Amino acid sequence: MKPSPARRIANIGAWVILLVLIIPSLVSIPVSVTSKTYLSLPWEGVSLQHFRNLFTSAEWLSSFWQSFVIALAASALATLIGTLAAIGLWRLSGRFTETLRAFLLLPLMVPPIISAMAFYRWWVPLGLIDSYLGIILAHTILAIPMVLITVSAALANFDLRLEQASRSLGAPLATTVRRVILPVIRPGILAGAVFAFILSWDEIVVTLFISKFDVFTLPRRLWNGMRENTDPTVAAAAVVLISITLVALAAFTLLSKKRREDEA
Repeated sequence: MKPSPARRIANIGAWVILLVLIIPSLVSIPVSVTSKTYLSLPWEGVSLQHFRNLFTSAEWLSSFWQSFVIALAASALATLIGTLAAIGLWRLSGRFTETLRAFLLLPLMVPPIISAMAFYRWWVPLGLIDSYLGIILAHTILAIPMVLITVSAALANFDLRLEQASRSLGAPLATTVRRVILPVIRPGILAGAVFAFILSWDEIVVTLFISKFDVFTLPRRLWNGMRENTDPTVAAAAVVLISITLVALAAFTLLSKKRREDEA
């Protein structure tokens, strides 16, 4: 059966939008192999010196490591809190729960600059400015809505008869959640964890406000590289990030496909 003209137009439009979003980021690939010491296309020769500088620079490697640790910790906390919140809101019903859900989703609706100023205002008296704990907590708060959305979507398709059967057999609530609910909604939890990790890994606005010298994440290093000296190492770092993202997405897709095949 051939797709309708409207569907063809929608597919073409989707591909055009996708290309418009992706093509600008691909410019970093030729720029990363330029032989110049500033951002430019490799018209006069190709060189891997900027990749060599990226993987031998203590500053760049430190920023990679700091971003990874912060994103890993923030995504773990956000996944735990967001999953528990989604299950709690799913089991309860009423005006209060919807108000609480809207409150938990506020970080998605508030502009990043407003969030950054709010974190700075509260983190200063708590002594959390320019600390790993301060940035991890800020990124966790920003990432919780991502987990809440994906886990709530997974719970929307949960068969309540499974929970009822577990409770009727005498299983306590904690056991039902651990042995029945969590395995069924695992794809939603994993998706939320991935989104939370990416959000923390890429976050720059809040980080610029609450970090100074001791914590220097990768987005902040990229920002400084673009703002101060237009170092092509920035493009090399972008290429590495794009490659890591593509590998992670491919691995996640393959694992999801394999899990669906095993369930079938």
